[in-house]
Amino acid sequence: MSLHVDVTGKGKPLVMLHGWGMHGGFWSDSAARLARHFQVHCVDLPGHGASDPLDEFTLDNVVGHIAAQFDRAVSVCGWSLGGQVALHWAMLEPDKVERMILVTSTPCFAERNDWPYGLPQETLLQFAADLENELIGTLRRFIGLQVRGSERERELLAELRKQLSSRNKPDINALRGGLGILRVSDLRSVLPKIMQPSLVIAGERDKLCPPQASNFMAMSLPNAQRVLIKGAAHAPFISHCEEFIGYVKDFMNEKQA
Repeated sequence: MSLHVDVTGKGKPLVMLHGWGMHGGFWSDSAARLARHFQVHCVDLPGHGASDPLDEFTLDNVVGHIAAQFDRAVSVCGWSLGGQVALHWAMLEPDKVERMILVTSTPCFAERNDWPYGLPQETLLQFAADLENELIGTLRRFIGLQVRGSERERELLAELRKQLSSRNKPDINALRGGLGILRVSDLRSVLPKIMQPSLVIAGERDKLCPPQASNFMAMSLPNAQRVLIKGAAHAPFISHCEEFIGYVKDFMNEKQA
């Protein structure tokens, strides 16, 4: 399968992975600014944007196809579902992933008896059911959840919806597989084994991956730091781009101990 990757800039390689149902173009503004300092690789996950679909959209398969694009160690920035892809990649290939930036992500998207910081299973099952009847409408409603409570919520909603329509609609099997990952994946137990320096970026008003989930992730990863972007919901790299860029630049330029 062919994986679409937009590459801009020079310097340390930074791979950027989007969230469920989105595409690499959502990074466009922040990627353009980061490309002044780094070589930025904005990936369309399999079955999204301009990338071919996979027969089976699983974390193993997604990581395998992304990793095959790079013959040197990289830093990885993962947003939401892209954060879980980044964590899985770092666990499978610790020599390939030097650093991680985990943006409004979580080790476990679904609520469980011992995990109150996830979405109710009923909500994810409803998204799965709606997807079968109205793909684009379901994605637009999901975007509405992403911006809820954010500063400049209406403006941000319009921007995200514009980005959604700027590339091909995602493959239905990729969306089904991604929702399956959101429902069943639980990476809490592997976090202490992931040793790469990590920056966890939380949105103060995030309804999908609440700050408590980011706190847990930052405390469980052995070499992590956490920042909270006030007034931001699930897409701080768009709503609070300057602040986001500053945190990423500082982290990327840290000297490794």
